[in-house]
Amino acid sequence: MNPNKPLNPLENREIIIEFHPVGNLVKVAAMDTATLIEISIQGPKTASEETLKRNALKRLEYVLRKRGFLE
Repeated sequence: MNPNKPLNPLENREIIIEFHPVGNLVKVAAMDTATLIEISIQGPKTASEETLKRNALKRLEYVLRKRGFLE
């Protein structure tokens, strides 16, 4: 493990997160302001906001890695 690598790769990035209820679901959008890459996920309305946020951030991290913006 690299000691200079942050534990959370999104730690120093500005991320905008929005929650939009749609019936029994919640659509969560997360956008990295540096790259303007945006993802969205859906989850049950009964899920906690923290769980939905964590899942959206994991998805955004995956997409940023896949496109070469994170190592």
